[in-house]
Amino acid sequence: MNTRVLTKIAICVALLSVSAYISIPLPFTAAMLTALTIVVNLVAFILTPKQAFIALAVYILLGAVGVPVFVGGMSGPGKIFGPTGGFIFGYLLAAPLMSLAKGKNNNVKRYIAVAILIGMPIIYIGGATSMSIVQNLDIVSTLMVAVVPFIVGDIIKCGIAAYIGVKLNKAFMS
Repeated sequence: MNTRVLTKIAICVALLSVSAYISIPLPFTAAMLTALTIVVNLVAFILTPKQAFIALAVYILLGAVGVPVFVGGMSGPGKIFGPTGGFIFGYLLAAPLMSLAKGKNNNVKRYIAVAILIGMPIIYIGGATSMSIVQNLDIVSTLMVAVVPFIVGDIIKCGIAAYIGVKLNKAFMS
């Protein structure tokens, strides 16, 4: 990897870390509304699949070793394997798969479709799984605390990330 690629990855890791602090707690769930979803999508749209995986892996490793980069300024294995830890693993899987599916064309509509049809389901499955296991919830309760309250906001965040991703890709190409 050249310096330009490493710099893009490092900036993405920094954005992931900062975006986790932009969060709003909800009284009925351990999950929060965050800007992290926008940045995970953005990482997928501006990096290659391998680069997206590396960026998310570095972000997770930073949090695992105690750097407070996770939502709410948290870190450590307790956060990774806690009720919302599945979202973290979902990000790690979703970003490279979205990057792979985005195609070669820099297209907002395609990016939105990829984020909604690939990214969101993977992230929700990860988050719902950990929430269900750790909090011992049935499927309906799990969906009500880990998925349903976030759908509309996440669709909007997918659109924002797609728009920014297209603009950044155009800037990177020039």
